[in-house]
Amino acid sequence: MREIRIEKLTLNVGTGKEQRSLEKGTILIKHLTGSEPVKTITNKRIPGWGLRPGLPIGCKLTLRDSAKIKDLISRFLDAKGKSLDPRCFDESGNISFGVPEYIDIPEVDYNPEIGIMGFQVSITLERRGFRIKRRSNKTAKVPAHHLIGKEEAIAFMKDTFGIKVGEE
Repeated sequence: MREIRIEKLTLNVGTGKEQRSLEKGTILIKHLTGSEPVKTITNKRIPGWGLRPGLPIGCKLTLRDSAKIKDLISRFLDAKGKSLDPRCFDESGNISFGVPEYIDIPEVDYNPEIGIMGFQVSITLERRGFRIKRRSNKTAKVPAHHLIGKEEAIAFMKDTFGIKVGEE
């Protein structure tokens, strides 16, 4: 029950109100994963930024229980030089980092249709038993002793993917 596993991998491209960048971001995520991303829609009106409700401002893709998740994470970490800053880990054991240019990823070639573009990677970790917070009947909190902390997430990433954290 204490074994940590990857619950999901989320890729996100935020483009703002620029629709051409949104199309490039959609092509990028499809190029990297082979799956079609969904567009994210704004709910707020921010006149200074030119945003209004219903305007697409980015795209995202969530992968769960896929056989290729570990391979994708390993390739994204290679683009970061197998090194992450400690600030990439939050207190709940989740990991988020950005890949500034997709051409840094091994085995990914430059696509002139996309140009140079980056994206954000978020990895959510869980243990067996975390289902109690998502189930429809008798939803409950995960006990504090079963939660994943920052140190455990760092240890999991070091063991599983061989990364360096900080100035090691």
